[in-house]
Amino acid sequence: MSLLSVSGLRVSLGGKPVLHGVSLDIAAGEFVGLIGPNGAGKSTLLRAALGLVRGEGRIAIDGSETLSIRQRARRVAYLPQERDIAWPVSVEMLISLGRAPHGTAFSRLGAEDIEAIDRAMTRMEISAFRDRPATELSGGEKARALIARALAQGAPLLLADEPTAGLDPSHQIASMQVFADVASEGRAVVASMHDLGLAARWCSRLVLLDRGVVVADGAPRAVLTAERLRTIYGVEAYLGEAMGGMVIQPMNVVTAGAAAQEDKAQEENGE
Repeated sequence: MSLLSVSGLRVSLGGKPVLHGVSLDIAAGEFVGLIGPNGAGKSTLLRAALGLVRGEGRIAIDGSETLSIRQRARRVAYLPQERDIAWPVSVEMLISLGRAPHGTAFSRLGAEDIEAIDRAMTRMEISAFRDRPATELSGGEKARALIARALAQGAPLLLADEPTAGLDPSHQIASMQVFADVASEGRAVVASMHDLGLAARWCSRLVLLDRGVVVADGAPRAVLTAERLRTIYGVEAYLGEAMGGMVIQPMNVVTAGAAAQEDKAQEENGE
């Protein structure tokens, strides 16, 4: 059974169509990178899957299309792009909020909750400042704390919108390793990403969106081709292999003249 099943999803924002009949299934054990240029519909897809924006089509979480807010929170953790922390609560208290779906309004944290919180902080390497006010964290530290809160939730499915943005290279890689480990434990992660190098290296599957439709879905090597990078992203990129994985580095912007020449060559070759 899919942890998330989306079929024929159409979403409009402000009267403008954003998603045009998107369909995909996310299974346990997958680390899926949701990629595409700005405005492709990645964030809208994540938000629609959670019911945060209205759309037309079928959305099922863990096989069910009708979940209460609490039931949904037990099955899906969501990490939005926004990283504002309004209240000066401790980092530990911030992360403990991830356990809210598992208790009642006034229940105390149990042993299982404390273990989940400690494990999440250890994974994100923030145990050293558990007592620090969360509002005093740096941008990168806030990002890691909010990832830890999502991890502490313990949901089978994690949806993350640009989770590595603002992190230094070391913590970007460490975070991607955490997501891969979470998937290997039998859960699933779907992360919207702009860093194609990280996506290619760590994700087990990539879903490429462009102008609200899925244009490619599969293994990173199958999705990230030189032709797609030129036509979808408008860049020339280096594609290679190193240390047992795929390496991709955008190098130049495709100029209008170069694009026209490529189209002409394809027409002459009957492509």
